[in-house]
Amino acid sequence: MKYNQSTLDKLERIVEEAGYVLRYERGTFQSSYCILEQKKVVVLNKFLQSEGRINTLLDLIPQLEIRFELLSEDSKKLYSGINSKLAAKENNN
Repeated sequence: MKYNQSTLDKLERIVEEAGYVLRYERGTFQSSYCILEQKKVVVLNKFLQSEGRINTLLDLIPQLEIRFELLSEDSKKLYSGINSKLAAKENNN
């Protein structure tokens, strides 16, 4: 996966199509993000560079409650790819 603005845009689109509000804020984060499940809000550390934002979203997306049927075709492909890589990684451990 390439670490560029286009990739970041696609990952952000998955989160938004799943019904989450994605915000970039500063604050004291335990990690690079915070999930407010009841309000479907994802807050990422605004000081992360693009590569950090991409890596954070790649870690975060599998943890979100995402209804696959709500995603666009492009988002479905990327979401499936993320989950496949995660499953392969878990099988190797």
